[in-house]
Amino acid sequence: MAAIRALIDGGDFRDAGARIERSLSLPGLSPKLRRAIAFERERMRRIRLDFSLDREQAEAKVRNQIPDLRGEEFAAWDAAGLLEYQVIDGDKRYFQRAPSNLFRLSGEALARRRPDAKPLSQGPMERLGPHHAEVRDAALARGYGAPRRVRITQSLSVAADAVPAGQRLRAWLPYPRAIAHQQEAIRFLASAPAQHRIAPESALQRTVYLEQTARAGQPTRFEVSYELTVYGQYRAIDPDKVVAAPVDATTRPYLGERLPHEAHTQALRKFSREAVGDETRPYYIAKKLYAAVDRIPWAGAREYSTISNISDYALHAGHADCGQQTLLLMALLRLNGIPARWQSGWVYGDDGYTNMHDWAWMYLAPYGWVPVDVTTGRFDSADPQLADFYFGGLDAYRVAYNDDYGREFVPAKTHERSETVDSQRGEVEWEGGNLYFDQWDYDYQAQVLPATK
Repeated sequence: MAAIRALIDGGDFRDAGARIERSLSLPGLSPKLRRAIAFERERMRRIRLDFSLDREQAEAKVRNQIPDLRGEEFAAWDAAGLLEYQVIDGDKRYFQRAPSNLFRLSGEALARRRPDAKPLSQGPMERLGPHHAEVRDAALARGYGAPRRVRITQSLSVAADAVPAGQRLRAWLPYPRAIAHQQEAIRFLASAPAQHRIAPESALQRTVYLEQTARAGQPTRFEVSYELTVYGQYRAIDPDKVVAAPVDATTRPYLGERLPHEAHTQALRKFSREAVGDETRPYYIAKKLYAAVDRIPWAGAREYSTISNISDYALHAGHADCGQQTLLLMALLRLNGIPARWQSGWVYGDDGYTNMHDWAWMYLAPYGWVPVDVTTGRFDSADPQLADFYFGGLDAYRVAYNDDYGREFVPAKTHERSETVDSQRGEVEWEGGNLYFDQWDYDYQAQVLPATK
């Protein structure tokens, strides 16, 4: 398996495909190993979908934003590694989001954009605002406060004739767990179809399970709606009181390597040494690692299921999205003896803004688990508590659906997942296999409800 993965990561798809076929023909393969080998063939297909642009197409997309683009400009940005690509069997293919990512990675390119270009998107909580101070002030005494009541409607629509008429489609849509002082008072409202199955609270990637029969010429839509109350988080931490975390039942599962995405590679160890230096105090180690990862610029990401080691990818790609930054920070924290665990879901705003987002929690003794959002990072503020708000704090404009990554659904999927790490958009399959993102669409609506006593 390692040899097949290496061939794919190196862009040698022909040899990888031949090796996969030979491996699948071997007698005595366990069902688990057979599925893993077969998935590598699917991974190649997904990579081709992500890296869909040739040079001419990539340059044309950049020219849409820079009408007088010169060929030598594009070539210089390409040579500097600002346009993500993969050479597949000798053919250079650009990531479909590389042209738009360029304007997040290069100030020079951004300055060349046409004046009427749409501004780069930014969430309402990515700028310091009154809500951050509201959370800080409300949570100083007890760690949480400034709640928001929100109504969520999420849907998944399978394209017409994606499967033969009469076939049963099985869908999983994310559903929140009740977490004391973080998200509470969850009230299920409705689903379509009406018959549904909500996974137990113990499911770390909780879902609502739905079934429906496909009809000829018609899309198949699944939908769920509910309400919950979300609390902001803030911990006032005295750095000099933080001591080494105990290794016990609470922390042990969140220390050390977790393969494949939190591998303590030589490159990761080198990055850690350079970031930490001779610092030995846990709080300051965590702060240095947070700052080092925060310096990696955000950019739109390729699908996680196509990446064999996400923390290593974030270390070398020159950019990373929220989940990639989070996994890198978690791997670094765990390497340095600081327990770290995953959380992810959706963020929203008062004006209808929504987006997927990932963040983490770290264990700082004697304070316990505290949140850390390295992607939003540090604010420019004279108030140190607000400047470092996301190093120990969270806003109340996010719903957590996942308290871990890569966990089984309830009921379990039969076929491989479209998203093997996170669970935010949903999943759908039929007896013939998994349906990937190119066969269905999703929608997520969040309405902040009026405050009540």
